[in-house]
Amino acid sequence: MGSELAGKVRAAANVIRNTCHLKPDVAIILGTGLGKLAEDITDSTAIDYEDIPEFPHSAVESHAGQLVLGKLGGKNVAALSGRFHYYEGWSMRQLTLPVRVMRALGAKVLIVSGASGGMNPQHDLGDILIIEDHINLMGDNPLIGPNDDALGPRFPDMCEPYDRKLIALAREAALEMKVRAHTGVYVGVAGPNLETRAEYRFLRMIGADVVGMSVVPEVITAVHAGLRVLGMAVITDICLPDALEPADINRIIEVANTAEPKLTRIAEQVISKL
Repeated sequence: MGSELAGKVRAAANVIRNTCHLKPDVAIILGTGLGKLAEDITDSTAIDYEDIPEFPHSAVESHAGQLVLGKLGGKNVAALSGRFHYYEGWSMRQLTLPVRVMRALGAKVLIVSGASGGMNPQHDLGDILIIEDHINLMGDNPLIGPNDDALGPRFPDMCEPYDRKLIALAREAALEMKVRAHTGVYVGVAGPNLETRAEYRFLRMIGADVVGMSVVPEVITAVHAGLRVLGMAVITDICLPDALEPADINRIIEVANTAEPKLTRIAEQVISKL
């Protein structure tokens, strides 16, 4: 019994359980250029997305397309190496299904990461932004449609989508490791085009520090499902409207790869202290 969505979640979770009996405490979504965190997971089992029913298949460059289960920071983790994006044509419910599956497997915490464009002039290329709030300008929401009360409430409260204790742990970890990290606001847009100068001005004016094409739907779904959330973004390009230069995807991935060890260390430290 239950909704169609709940049935899809059960089907995917059952296949994963039959492949690996590990029950994750923490789920991690690894974004553009940040997939190497999966290499630090020990005693790991990797499952291709194609082998998990109802999972979309990521077609974005640098996204591996695997679920990796194992140990990280002394905890059981499930890492989604490769995420799905609204601009690829998936519906909001399709692209956030893995979050619900991680919750069904037992995860209580979600760590989500991604690349972003920096609009705060005090932030530099390669810096880490610990997300303390977000703005949804994607024009859609994964909770639109019939609600299954077994998966979450009809009207989830979003006064604290990013867990304050997890933010504090991430800030402490960055300080201890002397990693340049900020707290700020992430604005989610649909993409896939990057923004115009006027759009960057607007986004900065409404309170955003960074802009990206992911994170927000996953966090909304996580809050709906009752997960505690830590969000972090790497500033992979500078988006100051009066000094704007054409974006280079290869350069963006290069910056993300360079920043990846910093993000990995912060994530591992947070996980070890949970």
